[in-house]
Amino acid sequence: MKNTNEMEIRFDSRSANEGFARVAVASFMTQLNPTVEEVADVKTAVSEAVTNAIIHGYESEIRKVCIRCRIEENTFLVEVCDKGKGIENIEEAMQPMYTTKPEQDRSGMGFAFMEAFMDSVEVESEPGKGTCVRMRKTVGKGREIWTTQSL
Repeated sequence: MKNTNEMEIRFDSRSANEGFARVAVASFMTQLNPTVEEVADVKTAVSEAVTNAIIHGYESEIRKVCIRCRIEENTFLVEVCDKGKGIENIEEAMQPMYTTKPEQDRSGMGFAFMEAFMDSVEVESEPGKGTCVRMRKTVGKGREIWTTQSL
């Protein structure tokens, strides 16, 4: 069995909880001894996913957002799920600058940021049932090479 660890949190879909989600995920991730940049990448991606759940999934309705984190060896996996309205066209929604809320000054860059900061992003969604964003990041990539080359 791989060296694994897991955690799950559920919280109200209030904008004030976005910061809580970032800190909770970052705290769990610290056991991998990540760099400051790796932590910042994950926090940014989680922030975008949670914000999407709150703004687009629930549209101001107070319900629950669920975050599950799993560590497998040196890989950090995080899921952000809601049971909101879902996404009609995932491919379209993941295009940079696409937004369903231009009147709220939404930039449409949430998924683009998630993809830029994480190694992989998968989105599963069903209209009327909700969305789950699964992200993966390998922590420590390249550090072993740098260490041996610096000797």
